[in-house]
Amino acid sequence: MTRRAFLRQSASALAAFALAPARGIAAGMFVSLNGAITAGKNVGWPDFARLAARAGYAGVDWSLAPAQAEGLERTKALFAELKIRPTIANLPMPRPLPFGGTDAIFAQALPKLAEDAAFSAAAGCHAMMVVLPPTGPVPKDEYRTLVRDRVAAISDVLKKSDTRLGLEFLGVQQFRVPRAGTPSHPFIWTLPETVALAKDCGPNIGVVLDVWHWHHSGGTRADILATDASRLVHVHVSDARPMPPEEVRDDMRLMPGEGAIDLVGFFQALNTIGYAGGVSPEPLGRVTPEMSADEAARLALTTTLGVMKKAGVA
Repeated sequence: MTRRAFLRQSASALAAFALAPARGIAAGMFVSLNGAITAGKNVGWPDFARLAARAGYAGVDWSLAPAQAEGLERTKALFAELKIRPTIANLPMPRPLPFGGTDAIFAQALPKLAEDAAFSAAAGCHAMMVVLPPTGPVPKDEYRTLVRDRVAAISDVLKKSDTRLGLEFLGVQQFRVPRAGTPSHPFIWTLPETVALAKDCGPNIGVVLDVWHWHHSGGTRADILATDASRLVHVHVSDARPMPPEEVRDDMRLMPGEGAIDLVGFFQALNTIGYAGGVSPEPLGRVTPEMSADEAARLALTTTLGVMKKAGVA
């Protein structure tokens, strides 16, 4: 290596180190506080962000509306003061959008989405997410066309703010089995199909990979290794006890490392493909009413970093 190349590489490394968060860092991944940790504990904004910083998180999964009520400058000042990053926000479109409602109602919502995305980007967040329905009201091919067209339109809007959208698939049988008496058809509930859909929608569309749904969909490390890291927008982690698929409910999750999911293999696969982004513990149903918000936040962070260390990525 030439002296010039060495100095250039060293400067790049120092710059990256200077920009990195001070806490929760692991192999390019960082741990972000998810609202599931404080559900029912009446932790509003900006206290939620302060909780994340106090517990030692590097980022926070945030909500746009409360931050917008505070204003852009106060929001930017808050993140700077706390030294945490705004990781990802839910797509700010009212129900039944984006996949329900008429085309006219959907089109009318896009200008407001553009404003929201501009605010988010100005605050330092360039990622949003939406849950992908595992069933649809019409046959799969027909519904896929509708979803693709809607997400492609959202892609065009978000590009203007350099923002990505992650599609979260739901792999638990509870969600993906069509309900009796309703006109529902199986849709998309695996990582490979969600990635394929994202590619059809736009370059800034990807996947929110929830290990709980990946596990219950029959997902494999090979599925992750076949995924380009640029298509992974965010990661949710929890754990699961061994159960028959038909008995699993979404609020039966455990803290990372407490169950049977191969989280070590999961994180090693993410590391192999070069994923560098947020990891949010989302153990729905695991946090007890007796736990304080601080206790729950610290437990979620500790257990998440624990499995990441076992995987050799922290």
